[in-house]
Amino acid sequence: MRTFPPVLRDRDAHYRDEARIANVIASGRDVIALEAQALHLLHDQIGESFAQAVDMILNCRGRVIVSGIGKSGHIARKIAAAFAATGTPALFVHAAEAAHGDVGMVIPGDVLIVLSNSGATVEIQPLCIYAKSIGCAMIGISRSQRSLLARTADITLLLPKVEEACSSSLAPTTSSTMMLALGDALAVTTMRARGLSDKDIRALHPGGEIGMHLRGVEDVMHGGDRLPLVPLHAPMPEVMVVMTEKRLGVAGVVDADGCLVGVITDGDLRRHGADLMLAKAYELMTPSPRTIRRTALVQEALEIMNTHRITLLFVVDEKQPKIPIGAVQIYDIATGPTLNSTLA
Repeated sequence: MRTFPPVLRDRDAHYRDEARIANVIASGRDVIALEAQALHLLHDQIGESFAQAVDMILNCRGRVIVSGIGKSGHIARKIAAAFAATGTPALFVHAAEAAHGDVGMVIPGDVLIVLSNSGATVEIQPLCIYAKSIGCAMIGISRSQRSLLARTADITLLLPKVEEACSSSLAPTTSSTMMLALGDALAVTTMRARGLSDKDIRALHPGGEIGMHLRGVEDVMHGGDRLPLVPLHAPMPEVMVVMTEKRLGVAGVVDADGCLVGVITDGDLRRHGADLMLAKAYELMTPSPRTIRRTALVQEALEIMNTHRITLLFVVDEKQPKIPIGAVQIYDIATGPTLNSTLA
């Protein structure tokens, strides 16, 4: 039996590995391309029935109940969460559990959204029948206009008839992606129609990175005794004492009227080390520092600091835009300070 040198064998394995990786990448791209194509078809299919569904949700006196089974159930749970996060009270009801008592979660005045690709899933039938019996409005999401779900629902949102991404076209992939996108479209369009403000959305996301970025600057700023301010003619040794005590790495320079006219940073101290003992604040300050309104969002403050490569902004009030009332650091945004840091 012929043997090959180790180098040749390793090279052959390398080529096989490269081919395998290329096939894996191509397969992944095929799936994404197929689902993207399905979303384009769904986009073109959005029409009057979608508008009617949004109006039904806007006029809902109760809550939006979202239900499904299998993969459609997983998507339904996420859609319910999307509605709740965008200002529409909503909850998920498992279609199979509904037939064993959970239909009691559905009450008159609710809007029921049922997801089923075929529209004929056995488990959804008891829930649909009960909802109709109590006068609950129903929206069906399905690919079949002639299905039981489509016949039962007051409004049917049809999915384009496209192949699933799996090779056997059986496992819900493309269809569940379209359901998810359609649910997001309903939730966000409803939110926009309600005219929810950033403040409203912020109240619904009190935790995590989203909650932090949607908080107001005044919620995270340092104010009161923590604010490092020095007069124009303050000797630099006094300025350094203030910077050390306040521990924000800067000192704001104010004139006789209390207006912010400059800023001195730790970097300025290092650059002017030889002049520190004899200089005055106005001689070393950087004039016209950047400020931000107290009512602005933390996200806006972060964007300004990143754009101008600075780590702190002085906070001002709209009515007196030259008077500093606080300071917000990039580190506060990154780590999430405790509530009422303005009182620290």
